[in-house]
Amino acid sequence: MDGEGGDGLRDYHGKRDFGRTGEPAGRQARGDGGAAGEGGAPRFVVQIHDASTLHFDFRLQVADVLKSWSVPKGPSADPSDKRLAVPTEDHPLEYEEFEGVIPAGEYGGGTVIVWDHGTYEPLSHDRRGRPVDFAESLAHGHARFRLHGAKLHGEYALTRFRGGPDGDAAADAAWLLVKTAGGGRGHGTPDPRRARSARTGRTLARVAEEEGEA
Repeated sequence: MDGEGGDGLRDYHGKRDFGRTGEPAGRQARGDGGAAGEGGAPRFVVQIHDASTLHFDFRLQVADVLKSWSVPKGPSADPSDKRLAVPTEDHPLEYEEFEGVIPAGEYGGGTVIVWDHGTYEPLSHDRRGRPVDFAESLAHGHARFRLHGAKLHGEYALTRFRGGPDGDAAADAAWLLVKTAGGGRGHGTPDPRRARSARTGRTLARVAEEEGEA
């Protein structure tokens, strides 16, 4: 995915005019592991993004950035659902709180709401059952984790089935996001146009109405 080669937020910054968009610019990488959730747990966020195509954005905190995937159909609580997840550029940690309207003409122009957010537990391990660093497991193309969100709960896995590590064949890279058997129960994927923000209770239409095009 973009950012796997160590570019940090360069791609994110290069695609946006922060004089026009209200998206957070984010702080520069500090090299100290970044902010974490309560008890030191890393954060996750799922946003619904009504851009050129309506989709979900799934983001996991890894060190001091949010590793990000576009999930057209959204995460599912059904282990039989294999959801396509296309990697996008790393986002700043502050993006977890972003909700609003990206102006038309800007990259990703459209309305964004925070559908779910919370913390996650890395679960990746080697064949001997020893824990594996989460960033390393992503680089190898398979990572397991347990979500603790307002709506999503239980164990999930991300598995790369096309494209290589460190940004190789990034334009063609693709992953699968799957809820693994044995995890806790969670809500199914909602109708994105009726779904409500976990932060403000607003729908996409309400955010667009209240904030309008910049």
